[in-house]
Amino acid sequence: MKTNRRCRALLAVSLNLMALLFSTTAFITTHWCEGTQRVPKPSCGKEKKTNCLNYGGNETANETNQNVVHYSWETGDDRFLFRYFHTGIWYSCEENINAAGEKCRSFIDLAPASEKGVLWLSVVSEVLYIMLLVVGFSLMCLELFHSSSVIDGLKLNAFAAVFTVLSGLLGMVAHMMYTQVFQVTVSLGPEDWRPHSWDYGWSFCLAWGSFTCCMAASVTTLNSYTKTVIEFRHKRKIFEQGFREEQNFLDQEAIKYFRERSVQSVPRSGEL
Repeated sequence: MKTNRRCRALLAVSLNLMALLFSTTAFITTHWCEGTQRVPKPSCGKEKKTNCLNYGGNETANETNQNVVHYSWETGDDRFLFRYFHTGIWYSCEENINAAGEKCRSFIDLAPASEKGVLWLSVVSEVLYIMLLVVGFSLMCLELFHSSSVIDGLKLNAFAAVFTVLSGLLGMVAHMMYTQVFQVTVSLGPEDWRPHSWDYGWSFCLAWGSFTCCMAASVTTLNSYTKTVIEFRHKRKIFEQGFREEQNFLDQEAIKYFRERSVQSVPRSGEL
């Protein structure tokens, strides 16, 4: 039984650690959502000669450059660039079309005023989610390595399960609130930021993977607690049943002994 309990505790600790690492990584990265934004091409100049618009400049010099677009109202989508962007809880970064690298801005500033409260609530929930995961992980480690008795281990197990379940619920709520804020920002956010197309990124997958590991850890911890309690109750029942049988046997032997002694102590009629 002790080996099985230790294996279950080790599995719960591993799942909780994975949930903690996934949630922390997702919280600090900016790939919850990613896609493309449609932006106007910049004007051609001395430093910008590709992927640009020519507004009546030297056309003969640019005839051989197919990346230069001559401006006209009939050009359509040729007047636009589709730049890559990715967004997290804190920042939204997009490809810099005028230079190498990316430029980032605060996603909290991009969110509509009506959604800022929900976004901050999502951030607070994410922080509490990580903190409760840390508490649950600490309790599980104490139960695995430093519990002096089975009863103390069961108490730590119960508290670890409660904290882990609460953290999972908070994480689920936080992820759903962020998704709601992002979808509203796509529709009502600044025009120079609104995505042309987007999808969820690897940070979003890590966040929900963290939730899955967290709930699996809580189920494993609860299962360990319940199974240990059931095993103790079963052993106690067997012990009490055996004790009652032994007590009944001793009582019967005592009754038999006293009966024999009483019979021996009665004087016979011929001896009087």
